[in-house]
Amino acid sequence: MIRALLAVALRDLRIAVRRPAETLVGAVFFALALSLFPLGVGASPDVLTRIGAGVIWVLALFAVLLSLERMFQGDFEDGSLELLVLSPEPLELLVLGKCLAHWLTSGLLLVLVSPLLAVLMALPAEALWVLPVALVLGTPTLTLIGAIGAALMLGSRRGTATMALLVLPLYIPVLVFGVSAVDGYLLGLGGGTQLLVLGAMLMVALALAPFATAAALRLAFA
Repeated sequence: MIRALLAVALRDLRIAVRRPAETLVGAVFFALALSLFPLGVGASPDVLTRIGAGVIWVLALFAVLLSLERMFQGDFEDGSLELLVLSPEPLELLVLGKCLAHWLTSGLLLVLVSPLLAVLMALPAEALWVLPVALVLGTPTLTLIGAIGAALMLGSRRGTATMALLVLPLYIPVLVFGVSAVDGYLLGLGGGTQLLVLGAMLMVALALAPFATAAALRLAFA
């Protein structure tokens, strides 16, 4: 079963490598949008430090959201998604493989560039490690929750807008604890509890989201 999960993930990664424009759209949006904030609000270090963690997390959220539609849509259009649904392998594991590939091509990129963008937002040195850690825990949860919305909106002409309305309320707890974890360390209050909550959210999403997504995919082909 693990081989099937890895096979789906590697297949999606190969497709992502062949389509770099689609793969990098979220990371490019994240970097470009964040680079505009110092121009819009001013280059004052005090202002940037105060809003930096929140801005980075909100833009990371939208960057993941932008790339969710391609998780299932391409396979739905070429018929390969129906083969996955009909496969004898557990659909939940195959969904987890697709989520893994999506995170590696979207969330992981945000994690890798986050220290540089923390410097751009004039965040203290502590942010250079706590921000990537928070994103490593938070962005997979965003992908897993988003996969449910992507599956529910499969084939819809207004999938992106409707999907945003579905998943954004579920993203709020991740956003709140992600920002508070970074701010807690920057203010000297500590953010270990918030990081543990982010880890707990990830465990719950890993346990429940693949089943909900698989049920939505079966419903699409019912």
